[in-house]
Amino acid sequence: MHPEPWTTSAQNLPEHARNPIHTDAGATAAGFPRALVAGVTTYAYLTRPIASAWGLDWLRRGGGEVRFQRPVFEHDIVHCIPAPMNDGAVAVSAVVDDGPTRAMFRAVTDSGSPPPMRVGEPLLTYTTELSGEWGSDYGLRAGEDLALYADHGVVHPAVWPALANHIVHVHVAQGPWVHTRSIIRHHAAAAAGATAIVTASVVDRFTKDTGDRAVLDVRIEVDGQLVATLEHEAVVHLTPTPVPRRAT
Repeated sequence: MHPEPWTTSAQNLPEHARNPIHTDAGATAAGFPRALVAGVTTYAYLTRPIASAWGLDWLRRGGGEVRFQRPVFEHDIVHCIPAPMNDGAVAVSAVVDDGPTRAMFRAVTDSGSPPPMRVGEPLLTYTTELSGEWGSDYGLRAGEDLALYADHGVVHPAVWPALANHIVHVHVAQGPWVHTRSIIRHHAAAAAGATAIVTASVVDRFTKDTGDRAVLDVRIEVDGQLVATLEHEAVVHLTPTPVPRRAT
């Protein structure tokens, strides 16, 4: 089955207000016109055409790379447009009002074997139940209505980068921050309500464009089984965009 285009209205979830960039006040202070929608929510939208077409098999061993090129703002109408690639992958673009691409997800049916954790700055291990904001209804609460997850009692794939975001927010970020890129590999589907153990390490730090960035390696295990690995990048210290002064 081939992935089909899908459209939704972008919205922030209540828990995203923990990062001020997802509020109007915090986004304005950082130089943006209004609240940015969480990258992981945009990712949830981008997965909709893929998961609808490829089903549980994709949740068990697929994955891909998502890159956030421009902000999606709250209440933007986001069109998720899939296009096949020559190597068998599918590129899904998030487009608003026929403008430039806001985010791109290159999805693959098989993400391969889990890579080893690289040497870096180890962070505290995080343990959580996969329910509520980490459960099967992540997408449904954000406006992504695919019934696959609730029907099969499995966790939404956006939960994996959302957990990585939680690690960034608690242990790495300095004030408002922005998720920029993730490589996400699925190794098994996870049952909603199970307990996840998240291990992470900062493997790189550098400065580019809008601020200081960090790259994390993240591993997520459920009941002793590895379910996802990620390479996760974020701007962890924003350099505010100067606001032009009016001529007097």
